[in-house]
Amino acid sequence: MIRFFRSGNPLTVLLLLMYTLLVKFYYLLHPVAYIADGSEGLLYELLVKWLHGLVGGSPLFFTSVAIIIIFLQALLFTKVINHHRLFPRSTYLPAMCFLLFTSMLQSWNVFSPALLVNLIMVWVFSSITELYTRTSARDVVFNIGFALGVCGLFYFPAIILCLLLLVSMLIMRAFRLAEWIIAILGLICPLYLMGTYLFLTGQITLLRKIPNIGLSLPRITDYKVWGAMVACVLFFVIGWLVLQRPLKKMLIQGRKIWAVLIIYVLVAVLVPFFNVHFSPGYWVLVVLPVSIFAGHVFWSVTNDTFANIIHFITLAYVIVMQYFS
Repeated sequence: MIRFFRSGNPLTVLLLLMYTLLVKFYYLLHPVAYIADGSEGLLYELLVKWLHGLVGGSPLFFTSVAIIIIFLQALLFTKVINHHRLFPRSTYLPAMCFLLFTSMLQSWNVFSPALLVNLIMVWVFSSITELYTRTSARDVVFNIGFALGVCGLFYFPAIILCLLLLVSMLIMRAFRLAEWIIAILGLICPLYLMGTYLFLTGQITLLRKIPNIGLSLPRITDYKVWGAMVACVLFFVIGWLVLQRPLKKMLIQGRKIWAVLIIYVLVAVLVPFFNVHFSPGYWVLVVLPVSIFAGHVFWSVTNDTFANIIHFITLAYVIVMQYFS
């Protein structure tokens, strides 16, 4: 099976669709409406209220939308990776890994603020990869800052992802103070526009809901969460180790993008700790960048039989956790 996902053939998308139904079928059988635990942002609340008015609180609808979003994220993220040739050839292994790893926890397959932020982060990461080749990047950094500001309106702790932008600018470009100021202005702009809209519509009291942030140091006792965390960390570390040799042969831009991905993982790990109420479901933000390292693990195993064994062990773990735990 790995041989098919290793291929960059566009028809592999159909196989990915069937694979999605396989690993997500349990969640369609046992749907959950959406996450509303008090950590969500104002824009997310308004979106859920609007959807609730259209379809009611149908768990199947919200779970189906969540799975469609995950599938789109897998395809779009893989497209960015293939465009920058982070693998020797085009491949759909990162998409397969993202679909597989997000299936380890039910909270990673629920309509949530983090899932919407992840969708925006695909575009943010794509824009960051273009910084190296731009002579002037003021428009790009403003747009990235604006997108991160919108993320904050869906899920305010996502503002911490602005660290990814600032560190990425240091990695991808020489320091230019004007670009940093423009990036910060872009970050503030959505908050300013939302505040202006609420003021003009007489809903100024809702402004108090925007800075929805806290600090949580949880004690995690759920073995499923530990299992998902261990799997992600293991594949991330192994993926980084096997990457060292091919990394030396890459172009400078490629090496810088991999460095940005490391920062992406480290920053995304921190975000859920700033929830009002901690939830492992927000660690779906980490799974997106980890999936490319996991994909590189499968790519580096040249023996298809051994690669399939690793895949089926991981898949079997997912199925056991879903149906028999």
